[in-house]
Amino acid sequence: MRHKTFQPTVTFSRWLIVALGMVGGMAISQPLALPPALIAFNSPKGEELFLKSNARDDYWNLSIQFVTQINQAYCGVASMVMVLNSLGIPAPTASQYQPYRTFTQENFFDNPATQQVLSPNVVRRQGMTLEELGKLLGSYPVTVQVYHSADSSLEEFRRLAVKNLSQPGNFVLVNYLRSKIGQERGGHISPLAAYNRESDRFLILDVARYKYPPVWVSAQDLWQAMATTDPTAGKTRGFVLVSRRQ
Repeated sequence: MRHKTFQPTVTFSRWLIVALGMVGGMAISQPLALPPALIAFNSPKGEELFLKSNARDDYWNLSIQFVTQINQAYCGVASMVMVLNSLGIPAPTASQYQPYRTFTQENFFDNPATQQVLSPNVVRRQGMTLEELGKLLGSYPVTVQVYHSADSSLEEFRRLAVKNLSQPGNFVLVNYLRSKIGQERGGHISPLAAYNRESDRFLILDVARYKYPPVWVSAQDLWQAMATTDPTAGKTRGFVLVSRRQ
C-alpha cells in the first residue's frame, strides 16, 4: 500500500505527532514562542495542514529517524544522520548500541572520506556551509544536488521540493536564515517533510527541538530565508536534494 493512499484520522494524526516528539530521544521541553507567520506542527491547524498535505512521503521515514542536534552547531550533522538512516545507507557500529549499526551524530565522521571534507572540531565551532553540507553527504554512497538560491528561483525550488516529497527514497535539506522567518538568530539546516498545496506551506522538521517545534512555513518566506548570504561561504544559502546512489 502506498503511503499517499492512507488517510489517517485526526486521532491517529495526534498519535503521530506525539510519536515524533519521542523517537529522537529528547522531547520538546521549553521551546521559544513562534511568530504568527509560522504554524506549529502539533497545533490543530498544523494537524489539519498535514492531513490535507499533497506531498508527504518523506515524513514517514524521517519521523522514525528524527533526532535532536547534540549541540548548537550540529544541525547539519543531525539532518544528515536522519537522511542516511532513512535511505538505509550501510552504517558504522554505534558504540552505545553495539553490536548494532546505525548512523549517529557521534559516529558520522568515522568515515575517512568524510573527515577529508571537514573535521568535527570545525563543525562544532562554526557549523557548515551549504556547499560543505553537500560534500559531506557526498562522502557517503548517495547522489547529491546542491542548489544555491542565487542560481535557482522560488518556482524551481517549489517544483523540485514538491516532486521530491511526493516520492519515496529521496529527501530535501534546507539551509536558511532563521531571522527571515521570524525565529531567533542565524543560519540553520533541517529536512523538509511535507507540502500543503492549498496553503503553499512546507513542513520543516527542525532538529533543534529544544528551541522550536517542527513548523509549517510559507514557500515564499522559506525561499526568502534561503536567499540570504552565508558570510562564511560568501554565497547564498539554498537547498540540497539527496537520494541513494544507483
